[in-house]
Order: sequence, then structure tokens, then C-alpha cells
Amino acid sequence: MAGLEIAPGQTRVGWIGTGVMGSSMVGHLMTAGYSATVYTRSKAKAEPLVARGAKWAESPKAVAEQSDVIFSIVGFPSDVREVMLGTNGALAGSKSGNVLVDMTTSEPSLAVEIYEAAKSKGVASVDAPVSGGDIGAKNAALSIMIGGDKDIVESLQPLFSAMGKTIVYQGGAGTGQHTKMANQILIATNMIGVCESLLYGYKAGLDLPTMLQSVGPGAAGSWSLTNLGPRVMNNNFDPGFFVEHFIKDMGIALAEAKRMGLSLPGLALGEQLYLSVKAKGWGRNGTHALMLALAEMSGLDWRNRPQK
Repeated sequence: MAGLEIAPGQTRVGWIGTGVMGSSMVGHLMTAGYSATVYTRSKAKAEPLVARGAKWAESPKAVAEQSDVIFSIVGFPSDVREVMLGTNGALAGSKSGNVLVDMTTSEPSLAVEIYEAAKSKGVASVDAPVSGGDIGAKNAALSIMIGGDKDIVESLQPLFSAMGKTIVYQGGAGTGQHTKMANQILIATNMIGVCESLLYGYKAGLDLPTMLQSVGPGAAGSWSLTNLGPRVMNNNFDPGFFVEHFIKDMGIALAEAKRMGLSLPGLALGEQLYLSVKAKGWGRNGTHALMLALAEMSGLDWRNRPQK
């Protein structure tokens, strides 16, 4: 496996999952000159890629049979297990020398399980979850957190570089997923602060864009404030990352924390607040839809608020 060579026009890429982020990510690989074979549960979501020249496959197994490096970015750990380890999964269609790269945010233990199952077949496996949402995916500016064998990860750098700007090797199998858990813990409480700050500013009568000019560049600044704050102000709650997927991530992180004997009350609060967002029917909105629930707690319909 140390001799793995990646090159446009030579390396065949397989891609499983062409949703909010996946379609942009594989699109960047195609732009960089890599041929692509794609599969997603809803074929219609892959049609723009097929129109660009991607091949359609009827299953993850069929994707792997036509590819050298097979990526997946799906929804939940159960989906990862199905598309990677299922009867019609990517591993079933892989041969010795192939590489599986799961970019879903999933369970660290599952990443290790896939790694071991793949290794027994002479196949390499890497866990490489990402951060940056739809914006990062569209701009090829994702942060990619990677676990697996170092030589394989180094060989994959041309592919990762086509999709992201911050590409960091974390260690062995599962460490990419653990790093993503740390990332999600940071986001959970930060998003509470972003929404509560905007809610406070609105009720105080401030002009919110002007307020952001002051607080955004300072110590209170964050990616969420800069990129999602304007969406909140403009009542744009389209998903860069689904609420229901974020709840899944927080659940994984809390389970890992419990296993390690850690108390993470901020994360637990974030999970409870986001469960209320989902309960109100906003689970398929972006994570910044937290504002809708927080505003409602204060008796304010954010979408229909009187404009100052």
C-alpha cells in the first residue's frame, strides 16, 4: 500500500453520497481531472454530476468495483455501516490495493471497525470527517481531520487538497472522528452564543449588521458568527449542515465522554436545545435555526419580527 500513486487521469475516484456537501466535494475532484463513479440513494441528486461526466453506479459495491479510492459522506453511523460494510457496500466491491475514505461524521469505534475489516482484505481505510459546511465544500476550503495509516494519508494528499485548505493527520484509525467530536463540542456552545447575542442585540434596538462590524473582528469573533450570523439576520435557515445531523454528532460525543468518564455540561445543554429545535419541526434546517427556538422562548417570532 505504500506504493499508492494518485494522479489525475489515472486514479479512478468513487463517491457515495451527493448531498449538501458531497456534490461539491466530488465536483472539485472532477474539476481537478479525476474520473468519478457516483452513487446516492436519490439518483436525481447525482444528475448534475452525471451531466458533467460522472458515471452512475447502482450500489456502493458497484462504485468500488469501478474505482481505486472510494469516498463516502452520508448521514448517520448506520448509513456508514451499510454503505461500507453491508452486503452491497463498498468493501464488498473492493479489491486489494483499494482505499476507503469515510468523510461522514461518525463513531470513532466504527472507523476502527471498518479499518480492521478492510485490512483483512488488503484494503486501506481512512476516516476523514470535515468541517466547514456547505460554504467550505463549495469553496474547497474544508478542514479535513484524518485518521489512518500515515503512508496512505500522505498518498491521498492530492485528493484532499482538491477539497480542503486545512488538512491535518491526527493519528491512527478513529482519531479523525475523535477530532471531529472536539470540533462539534466547540460549535455546540458557540452557536448558542451567536444566536443569543443576535437576539439580545435585536431587543436592545441595535442595527445588527452594524453590531457585527464591532464584535466580529474581535475576541468574540468566530466562523459561525461571520458565516451564519448574516443568514440568521436574513431569515435564511437553509442547511449548510442539518440540525438532525448535528444532534447525531452531539450524541456520539456525549457517549464518548461518558465512556471516558467526562462531564461536559455545555455540550449536554446544547443537545437539549437542539432537540427542542428538531421537536418544533426544524430538524432539516441548518444549525443556525437554533435562533428560531431561542427567540420563541422569549415570545418572539424571529422570522416575522418587526424590523427596526
